[in-house]
Amino acid sequence: MIDHVGFPVSDIKRSICFYQKALAPLGITLIAEVTPEMTGNEGHHAGFGEANRAFFWISTGKPLKGRLHVAFAAKDRAAVAAFYEAAIKAGGKDNGLPGLRPHYAKDYFGAFVLDPDGHNIEAVCRRPEQSI
Repeated sequence: MIDHVGFPVSDIKRSICFYQKALAPLGITLIAEVTPEMTGNEGHHAGFGEANRAFFWISTGKPLKGRLHVAFAAKDRAAVAAFYEAAIKAGGKDNGLPGLRPHYAKDYFGAFVLDPDGHNIEAVCRRPEQSI
């Protein structure tokens, strides 16, 4: 089981703003920021999560080459759709409208957006539900 994941972004303030808005419908919020003043080095880190536990981190540094894919679990299909709308409004780019993806699994309902650095960010609900 993975406890947390993190990666560098090209513009930490822009990415913090994007993720605060995009992840809010999933109940994921900014839990902590670790600044260069706190660590004595040049890194700035932002941790997102739930219940005061950060599990998704972004930081300053040399941006990744290529495209990273991160999928967040959503409680229901409406939350997947709300994530997609919030992420698009926050400046994300469409990479797959909310909908069933039975080629992944029977009840796989996901939506995909590209974040400010072009990473593929997804919200997914695997519960059987009526369509939204």
